[in-house]
Amino acid sequence: MTHPIGRRSVLAGMASTAAMLASPSLLSAQSGSLKMGTFFSLTGPASLFGPTQTACTKLAVDQINAAGGILGRQVEVVVGDGGLSPAEAAQAALRMVLQDKVDFIVGSHNSAVRQSIIATIKWQVPYVYTPLYEGGECAPNTYVTADTPPQQVKPSLNALHEMHGIKKVYLIGNDYVWPQKLNERAKEYVAAFGGEIVGEEYAPLGPGNKFDDAVTRIKAAAPDLVFITLVGGDNVNFNRAFAGFGLDANIKRLSVLLEELTLQGIGTENSNGLYSSMSYFTAVDSPENAAFKADYAASVGADGPPLSMLGADAYSGVYCAAALLEAAGSNDAAAMMAASEGLSYKTATGTGTMTNRHVNKDIYLAECQGTDFNIVQTFAAVAHGETCSV
Repeated sequence: MTHPIGRRSVLAGMASTAAMLASPSLLSAQSGSLKMGTFFSLTGPASLFGPTQTACTKLAVDQINAAGGILGRQVEVVVGDGGLSPAEAAQAALRMVLQDKVDFIVGSHNSAVRQSIIATIKWQVPYVYTPLYEGGECAPNTYVTADTPPQQVKPSLNALHEMHGIKKVYLIGNDYVWPQKLNERAKEYVAAFGGEIVGEEYAPLGPGNKFDDAVTRIKAAAPDLVFITLVGGDNVNFNRAFAGFGLDANIKRLSVLLEELTLQGIGTENSNGLYSSMSYFTAVDSPENAAFKADYAASVGADGPPLSMLGADAYSGVYCAAALLEAAGSNDAAAMMAASEGLSYKTATGTGTMTNRHVNKDIYLAECQGTDFNIVQTFAAVAHGETCSV
């Protein structure tokens, strides 16, 4: 059962967020279903990810409910849109907590929205954040199952340096916190192997970016590699323009938000020399992933949304939240954070183990072959590099 959260503002006359959230209700004091709020990108530049995130979450919830629920209670989903502006998403999250009385939230959306939601709900309900991100999120009662820069970026840049002699790197991304912070780390990793950054630019999020001028600047800079932190449709448009200018013949590309849905949009003719680095691809060859893909196919049917990494991460995030609540016995922040250290939970490819409210994980470097991914290197159990306290 789902309840939509739209763009309506919260109730007028509320004195302050802090005062409103001063006395949250705990699971132990409630009865009936357990409410999970979700924030996935249902609109906006990343909306192509929303259908698979929603479908993977439904699969996880159906499995958990069939096994008895969480703490013996069935899970009910309250839907929010992570594609809203940060201010609008914060209002929707506040409404979730105050009116819908959600017990926990799972989110997969951009980092600006994450920061706004966390600042608004004041850690009064647990918040599990699932998509790859820039690192550094240590807010209380916040749990990150995402890939971090030391996992996703460092080993892959080093590998491409070794494979192709990469030295000169051009940075292009969208103009918000994730690309900017990720590029700060990329600069460190490039400098460590003796490389140099020969260009850096950012495009606003949203439609209308054609990238012809950016491609012209890249051609003039003559890098060995373009490091791409563009999202959704912008990633598609840039890579089409890049290959359309013929730059794919001599310049490699590494995109760190490139999964199956985006690659389909880029197309076979535009993917030569293009790489991706993430903790999940449908091409991962393991019994756990085979079982996950079979369960997903049975859940969505022949006409369901294609599976991709951001959906698989949402699935794992729901299981992480369930394990945290079971271990803590309530959604009390202190109990949850204490329970998180060393916590194990089900993922799409096996088992995740949480330390410092982040997760060490296997990372895959994949080369695009048409509209498929060929995994060329696996980096096992890469440390997340975060030091959040519990």
